[in-house]
Amino acid sequence: MDKLEGFQKLVIANASDVTGIKPGEKAPNFCLPNAFGDPISLSDCLKLGPIVLKFYRGEWCPICNFDLREIQKHLSEFNKFNAKILAISPQKPDDALNILQKNELGFEVLSDIDQGVIKAYNLQFDPGDNYHQRRDLSVLNGDGSVTLPVPATFVIDTNFKIIASHVEANYTQRMPSKDIIEILKKTYK
Repeated sequence: MDKLEGFQKLVIANASDVTGIKPGEKAPNFCLPNAFGDPISLSDCLKLGPIVLKFYRGEWCPICNFDLREIQKHLSEFNKFNAKILAISPQKPDDALNILQKNELGFEVLSDIDQGVIKAYNLQFDPGDNYHQRRDLSVLNGDGSVTLPVPATFVIDTNFKIIASHVEANYTQRMPSKDIIEILKKTYK
């Protein structure tokens, strides 16, 4: 267990400078393919209501799968605020389809193959040589890169303003659904 904990600490240390975009800032627009290859743009989604934007490491990550399943459990509560969920990883649409089907998700899972959106949201980092010796990201990432996004959640209002964010170097810590719902309640009474 000590080896694993030491490994986790190294990964977390390599991500510790990543802060993401802050509340009050404007969310960068994007257009990415979903699990079926169809283009999904943030601007089109925001016409219908607020967005809960989730960045995750990949379908291979058990913590990411758990987090997305947790969001799925609360989908009807998000729907009360017309909030749409978008999940983004650096993997290919086929991998997005795998996570969509494996977790029975009822929201869009998008592929940021070149990590352009991940970079725009200031989330990209290199987990380090120790990590690369254990997991070959060049095979898992859509563009063959060896970087990852720090897992993050952004709540974005219809004017592209980030009203809440959770960017955490410790990839085991995610923004709980109940916290997201409380933010939506306070903002959209």
